[in-house]
Formats: sequence, structure tokens, C-alpha cells
Amino acid sequence: MGKKGKKEKKVKGAEKTAAKMEKKVSKRSKREEEDLEALIAEFQSLDAKRTQVVETACPPPSPRLNASLSAHPEKDEIILFGGEYFNGKKTFLYNDLFFYNIKKNSWVKSEIPNPPPPRCAHQAVVVPQGGGQLWLFGGEFASPDGEQFYHYKDLWVLHLATHTWENIKDFIYYNDVYSFSLDSFSWSRLSPSGSAPSPRSACQMTSTPDGSGVIIYGGYSKLRAKKDVEKGTIHSDMFVLKREGKDDQEKWAWSRLNPSGNKPPPRSGFSLAVGPAGRAVLFGGVCDEEEEETLEGDFFNDLYLFDTVKSRWFPAQLRGNKTERKRRRRGKKGGAEAEAEGEAEGEEAGTPHGPIEVVKEIVTDDGTVMTIKEVIPGAGAQEEEEDEEEEEEEDDGSASAPLVEPCPRSSAMATVRQGKLFLYGGMFEVGDRQFTLNDFYCLDLHKMDQWEVLVEMDSKTQEWLEESESEDDEEEEEEAKGGEEEEEESEEESEDEEGNILFFSLCVFLKLSPSSHLTFSWNSEEGAYIQLV
Repeated sequence: MGKKGKKEKKVKGAEKTAAKMEKKVSKRSKREEEDLEALIAEFQSLDAKRTQVVETACPPPSPRLNASLSAHPEKDEIILFGGEYFNGKKTFLYNDLFFYNIKKNSWVKSEIPNPPPPRCAHQAVVVPQGGGQLWLFGGEFASPDGEQFYHYKDLWVLHLATHTWENIKDFIYYNDVYSFSLDSFSWSRLSPSGSAPSPRSACQMTSTPDGSGVIIYGGYSKLRAKKDVEKGTIHSDMFVLKREGKDDQEKWAWSRLNPSGNKPPPRSGFSLAVGPAGRAVLFGGVCDEEEEETLEGDFFNDLYLFDTVKSRWFPAQLRGNKTERKRRRRGKKGGAEAEAEGEAEGEEAGTPHGPIEVVKEIVTDDGTVMTIKEVIPGAGAQEEEEDEEEEEEEDDGSASAPLVEPCPRSSAMATVRQGKLFLYGGMFEVGDRQFTLNDFYCLDLHKMDQWEVLVEMDSKTQEWLEESESEDDEEEEEEAKGGEEEEEESEEESEDEEGNILFFSLCVFLKLSPSSHLTFSWNSEEGAYIQLV
């Protein structure tokens, strides 16, 4: 009877504790939801105190994702605005504005009065009107604990010539297709004919070569499956929305595209930028594999090009620098001669060079060892098409630097200027840990030789805080416990005394791309270890 009575009391105590915790969480959620708009208003109040434009030279922006990265329509500059960062415990939203000078390889932070409130996942576009304008629409704001969200439906324009923000209030927001006139500052609803894409988020858009329409690719949505379980769907379909007729009789029509070529594997969170010669450039992304209670992601760092004229996909391959290409060609030539002579040693000398392995180790402040190990494929057939003049040039004897690529990631910011692809930040995950990046790369889309590292990833920014109960929660739990429960807990602790030594090892293997994988291991004695292979 004594044991049975103790069990019944323990069950009732647990039920009371659970009910009290649920009530507290409900009150807190309601309070935070009500305070979101007040918090946004507080940010705007602080920004309203600025009366002058202040521009200061600064180091590269802090790590972030879901910011906007746009090419200046008139100058050789890249514009970065907003974004978010999560350190495992707290979510940070930004509304800071940075300008990157391509020629000087330098950053400037521009503080302009009355900017849009902090946000992420907004849409941005630049136009040359009025000396250059950066238009921003929508986005998301989150509470510091990341449990409550506010979705904007506002429209802003940054006048680049005068360095002023303007909030455009004449708009209507629906989940439909709208166009915005830069002449009248007004929205108009489109009613396209044809079969439109299914509802989705995170799709990417690029203009058609003739400027008469836009191409929609990919996206993500959740569908309700059996037993009221929502399952995510990654879309890989493509549509074009084209304008037909004259201005006074303008009509829009949807049509589905079936591009040829080597299509990218399904993914979301990829980056898309308009490149030269009517080509769109796709980089990276993630493919989430959802089970009933787990979610694992395969991250990519590959490049694909889409020819908007021929409606054709093809993978983009880096050629390497000139010295490396010459060395490989000479190796191939020597191998052919050796094969003709039938000499075994010559055959070995003529064998094409295999993959190049690049290893870089970074230690974060919390002791996490992050090893980025990438395997660069050997020379392809395209190297044989190089000019004979380059082949006859004398080798200067200097060792060629191995090819370096951005590590696999999603939600990176990408834009193209002067035929160069600029890639900034993004994120990847290992288990429950999220790495938000602040590295910066550049790739010449005409040469397609190698990535140029403009800003290396700073290991000091890789902060991650494990979630823990607050002091208030701990106090409430203690108050809900009675003397009987404390006695039973002490008995349970004594019974479990033999199992109080904890040690475990965790290994997660994620396929990232055809040539690179990411592994993560942890144990209580040696700490964390991350490897990209």
C-alpha cells in the first residue's frame, strides 16, 4: 500500500506540474505575441532618433542568413540588407545596411534615418530609375526565443542617389500575382490565363531574356497527408509568366516549361542570380529528408546554369588556374607518348592527375573542431580545347594553388555584377546545431576557373548555445514537488547510482554533394568533431 500510495501521489504531482507548466507557457506565448508589434515599434522609435546619414568603414557583416544581396544598378557595389542569426538560444533580426566596393574589396556600413524595421526572408530588387533604387517587400520578424513570428506586408524603397528610405503605403497584399508600377507607385492585380504554379514558398524568379516575363523555379510547400500529418514537398517544376499584347491591351499567361539537359536534383534554399548571356546561375541548397519524427538535410555546393534562351540546364564545372591546366595537359601528352612506346614508367607519368584534396581546419571558441575537406575532381575533356599557345608557354615552376570552393550551404545570398558571381553567407546544419556563415566568395562566370575568397569564415563567430530551462521554470517545478516526491527521487537516485556515469558518441553522416560529405561526432571527453569529406 505504501508503494502504491507513493506512485499515485507521484502521478498526481506530475499532472499538476504539467498543467501548471502548460498554463505558464500559454500565458507567455500570448504575452509575447501581443508584444511583437510593440517590440517592432520600439525598434522603429530608436531608428527615428537618427537625423543624419552616417557612413563608416567597417569589417565584413556578421554571420547571417535570409538577408538580401543586390548589385548596385549604377556602381560597382554590392548592397546587403537585413537577415537573421540564431545561436541556439536566441534569434537576432537585423535591419543594417552594408555596401561592398568590388574594386577596393572594402565594406561600408550606412546608417540612414527611418529604415525598415528588422526583418529576414524579404524580397529585394534594384532598378536604375531616379539614380538607382533598392525596393524591399515583406519579410519576417521573430521573437528572441524564436517561437512567435510576425510577417510584414509593407513596401520600402531606398533612394540610392539621396540615401533616403521611403515607406510606400499605397499597396494591397494577397497571395496572388501583382505588378507594381514604378511610375504611379501603385499595385495592380494580374489575372493570368493558363495553369499557374501550385501555392509554395521559397521559389526563385528570374527574368526572360527579352524582358517580357519572369521564370519561376522550385519552391517548398507542406501538404496534409494521412492522419493529419503535414509532409514537406520540394518542387522542381518550372513556369514562365509572359506578357502578351500592347500596354493598353496587356495580357499575362502562365505556361509550364520542360527544360532539357542535366537538371539539378530537387532542393530548396538554393541561390539564384541572373548571369551573362541570358543564363541564370543556381548555387547550393538543401534537400530535407523527412521521416515521422526526424528531419535530415543534404546540403549542396554545386553550380548549375540555366540557358533561358534554349531552356536547358547544365552543370557548371571549374577549369582551374592556367598553370594547373598546362601541367595536366603536359601529363596527358607524355602519357600518350609513353603508351605508344609501351614503357611502363612512361605510362605512369602520363596518367591524368586524380582528384585534388583540400583540407582546412577551424576551431571555434567553444572548442568545436570544424574540418572542411573537399575533393576536387580531376581534369575533364574541356581542358583539351585550350589554345596551343598556352600549351607551349614555359612553366614558371611555381606550385599551383588547389581549387577552393564554398562549403555546402543553403540560404546563401547571391548576385552577379560585371560577369562575376558574388556569394555571401548562408547556413548548414549538423544534427541539432546550425552554422551561420559570413564568408564571401567571387567567381568569374566567363573564365569559370576558380572561386576567389574575399572574406574567410571567422571561427570566432560560430557561437552555439544549448537550450536550457529558465530559473523561473526551475523554481516552479520545485514548488510543485512535495516531500513525498523528494523522498522518492532520492530513492530513485540511489537505485540508479550504478548508472550515473554518462558517455556517448554520436555520429551523423550527411550526403552533401557528389564529391563532398559532412560528418559530425561528439563525446563527453573529446568534444565535438565535424568533417567535410
